[in-house]
Amino acid sequence: MENNTYQQNPTYIGTEDVSSVRTFLASVFSNMALALVLSGVMAWWFGHSPELMAKLYTIDMVAGTAKLNILGWVVMLAPLGLVFAMSGLVNRLSGTALLLLFIGYSIVSGISLSFIFLTYTESSIARVFFMAAGLFAVMAVAGYTTKTDLSKLGSILFIGLIGIVVASLINMFIGSSTMDYIISILGVIIFTGLTAYDMQKLKRIGETVATGSEGAQKMALMGALTLYLDFINLFLMLLRLFGGRRD
Repeated sequence: MENNTYQQNPTYIGTEDVSSVRTFLASVFSNMALALVLSGVMAWWFGHSPELMAKLYTIDMVAGTAKLNILGWVVMLAPLGLVFAMSGLVNRLSGTALLLLFIGYSIVSGISLSFIFLTYTESSIARVFFMAAGLFAVMAVAGYTTKTDLSKLGSILFIGLIGIVVASLINMFIGSSTMDYIISILGVIIFTGLTAYDMQKLKRIGETVATGSEGAQKMALMGALTLYLDFINLFLMLLRLFGGRRD
């Protein structure tokens, strides 16, 4: 996650550099906002359409349960594949192709998130969303303004992220509510920290990219993807802790 080309002790940044950073970050957040809107619309659309949800889930009306079918599993796993594709092909794809892939990722991710409308009440989803947005904003500002180098923190958080992924996979078989609760708490801590770390990293990238170039466009898209993942995962972890479940 670290980039050794970053200056560990940045010197004075001129007005032109500050303007370049702000332009770059504005592009990052514009792309992130686009992704959130697309994902939100698709999640709401599928989550409120029994016909569309039936394409993803096999619903047992007698037992009152819903299980993913083959298409549902494809939709759930596709976002991960698209993330790897964008990361691995970023240098080969044009800016336009990367943008189309980013839009496709946002749409599929939204569909995969539609399950929250089956599990949680809409009022609690809205409440937790604004809670996550507020916490994300605070940590993003902290990452942008802090003078402390967060590179070491990023390494620790990345190890923690791997830990909760492994723990989540194990808990899929164990089904422990206690472990799920602990994972959710740790997840909130890790993704709040990653938000600050990634924000500082993007600020440093903004100091080096050429404004208006295709390289800047592609880095802005990848930065938006990173912050999108931080926010969505933070939101889901908070939802698991504070979301009101349907009866």
